[in-house]
Order: sequence, then C-alpha cells, then structure tokens
Amino acid sequence: MAWFILVIAGLFEVGWAIGLKYTDGFSKLWPTVGTVLAMIISIGLLGLAMKTLPVGTAYAIWVGVGAIGTVILGMILFGEPATPLRIGSLVLIVAGIVGLKIAALV
Repeated sequence: MAWFILVIAGLFEVGWAIGLKYTDGFSKLWPTVGTVLAMIISIGLLGLAMKTLPVGTAYAIWVGVGAIGTVILGMILFGEPATPLRIGSLVLIVAGIVGLKIAALV
C-alpha cells in the first residue's frame, strides 16, 4: 500500500509543479489555491509512505515520478522540446526508479 501512496504523492507533485506555471507568480487566485492544495496532499502522502519505506528510496521515487510527469506534461502542454537527449534522460530516471524499487524489496 505504501508504494501506491507514494506514486499518488508523485502524481500530486506533478500537479503542483505544473500548477506553478499557471499561478503566474502566485498572482492568480484559483491556480494558486489548487497548487498549494496539491503541494499539501503530495507532501502528506509522501510522509505516509515514509512510515514504512526507507526515506532515501521514498524521496528519490517521489522526485522521480514528479520529474518524469512534469517533463512529459511540459512537452504536451507547453510545447517544450522532446529531444532524444531529454527522452533518454527520462529513460534513465525510470531505470533508477525501478532499481530503487527492486533494491527495497531485497
């Protein structure tokens, strides 16, 4: 269950990272409210997951899920470049997440 909570926390991290773009420097009320709520939920769920998962593993996976999702949505929503180097870097992050998951199970 902790792994599921951790992935959900990572998805909320994507939400607040993308939400920051829409807040326009925290000058728009509703995007700011949504972003702050996503931050609170993300960190709260991360804390719950860390009750049973190693702190380094949980944090690295939380950041990895957030980074991957944010980069992908940046490409889709904001037309950021999808260069081979960026895609390859995402693959390396996924490999790191998988490696940490396997290491936590051993």
